Amino acid sequence: MVRNTLTLLKNYFGYDAFRPGQEKIVNQVLTQQNTLAIMPTGGGKSICYQIPGLALGGITIVISPPLISLMKDQVDSLEALGVEATYINSSLTTNEQTERITAIRKGKYKFIYVAPERFDSSNFFHMINSLDVSLIAFDEAHCISQWGHDFRPSYRTVIDTVHQLNHQPTLIGLTATATTEVIHDLQQLLNVTDEMVVNTGFARDNLSFEMVKGHDRNGFVLDYVNNHHEDAGIIYAITRKQVDQLYFLLKEKGGVSVRKYHAGMAENARKEAQNDFIYDNVRVMIATNAFGMGIDKSNVRYVIHYALPKNLESYYQEAGRAGRDGEPSQCIVLFSGQDITLQKYLIDQSEMEEPKKKKEYDKLQAMINYCHTDQCLQQYILEYFNDIISDHSECGRCSNCNNDLEKVDHSKEAQMVLSCVKRMDQRFGASLVAKVLKGSNDKKVKQFRFDRLSTYGLLKHFTEKELVSFIQFLVAENYLVAEGGRFPVLKLSPRAVDVLKGGEDKVFVQTAKVEKQAVVEYDEEVFEQLRTLRKSLADEQAVPPYVIFSDKSLREMSVVKPKTRYEMLQIHGVGEKKFEQYGEEFLACFADSM
Repeated sequence: MVRNTLTLLKNYFGYDAFRPGQEKIVNQVLTQQNTLAIMPTGGGKSICYQIPGLALGGITIVISPPLISLMKDQVDSLEALGVEATYINSSLTTNEQTERITAIRKGKYKFIYVAPERFDSSNFFHMINSLDVSLIAFDEAHCISQWGHDFRPSYRTVIDTVHQLNHQPTLIGLTATATTEVIHDLQQLLNVTDEMVVNTGFARDNLSFEMVKGHDRNGFVLDYVNNHHEDAGIIYAITRKQVDQLYFLLKEKGGVSVRKYHAGMAENARKEAQNDFIYDNVRVMIATNAFGMGIDKSNVRYVIHYALPKNLESYYQEAGRAGRDGEPSQCIVLFSGQDITLQKYLIDQSEMEEPKKKKEYDKLQAMINYCHTDQCLQQYILEYFNDIISDHSECGRCSNCNNDLEKVDHSKEAQMVLSCVKRMDQRFGASLVAKVLKGSNDKKVKQFRFDRLSTYGLLKHFTEKELVSFIQFLVAENYLVAEGGRFPVLKLSPRAVDVLKGGEDKVFVQTAKVEKQAVVEYDEEVFEQLRTLRKSLADEQAVPPYVIFSDKSLREMSVVKPKTRYEMLQIHGVGEKKFEQYGEEFLACFADSM
């Protein structure tokens, strides 16, 4: 079995070995064990069902989010490898759907991609029930869980439908973002035992995380994009208005090659913008979170969040769209205190029931803490997801790890803040505590007679904004706990006791540092020539450039400069199938001009 799967891996995908966790997952599926795979974005999740799908005799059905581009990209990638695959979704005409269903009945396809809603059709269910379906894969499986950050009821109902099939196929769920709560929920729904959960950890060793506070956000974005004009990047904003404003800024003022994407645009305009980005016609995409799920563009070098994301699950998934090819990439959050108000407003205005809103407020608080911690940012993320697999040592890449400024002891100021919270009976939020410490004449301060407290005005040399930021830092470092939904109140944590008593636990604060650029050694001129050839071939075949070869493969070619078929097949990502289609043209490129 192992030799067969390794042969498939090399011939179809050009890889000499499986990535961590992949082989175990593949072997479990091939022995008909329902499996749950938790792997980071870019960790090679699709391989985990594509290799079994190629090895097994029957059909593999992939249930993915109802995103037309996602299905098309996946099918294009498989067809480029010579694999018969198709999708059925609303982009097809009635005649096209009929033709594909007829072909499915005749056993033409090995892989069929559908949205979960397709199983609501009794005709589709009866057709599937008549086929030899050996495997059903749930991509973005966190959508099944009611605790998942992107829960979709249609995913939940499809589980019951699948369990009604006469022949029960093997099930595999795959996700990059799942808390312990979500994992347990998925296990129950997919009938996955503890032994069949494969968690390779959430760490992305090629990503550098950075927090930027107190900057002119527009100026930062404009400078960053211009300084990385050769790189592809995604900039996420919270609202459509922010997207439109950023688009105008970069396109009209910056002269940047850019497109925008949000739900307020016409469907054809969104599709055109997405294709321009995927096909390397433009370098930068500005979008709301409506963009990105399933976008398998491997050469995104940076993801900037223009404003505070709503939670860490969403953030890590969106940031994870950078560096899918394993090359060094950056993930940057631009933080402003106003973002907190906006995110709380969006939760408050949603139609969620109160328990769900409370859960979302708690998740938002964890995201706020991420923005204020001095801890290694990769460490913080791993701890949030209860990751017991990955190495929890400091990453050495994030803005906190790369800060060479000395930490300053602010234990005295921390004592004053904690004392003030205690004297205010632990019943108020950061804003009012800051006003008391500042010595404000605010009406509410007077109303509760907080101007008579011994802590009133103790930190008057700080601005209220600085005090709120320091309080949020104390929450992030677990000296304080913020409880209570949209308007959280501050309470002392057990860790605060030692600080109040002047014990050994000292409070040190540091300041974030400007990014350090990773040095990547490759022949840039050759790389650009290869990229031009790839773009030309991609345009001819109407497929995204990364379907042909990833940036990582092109960079390796630019270093190795292969002259023979054998040398080309040693390049990462070049297998027999890819070489048959494109190898000679790339070899000719080296022979002619390099």
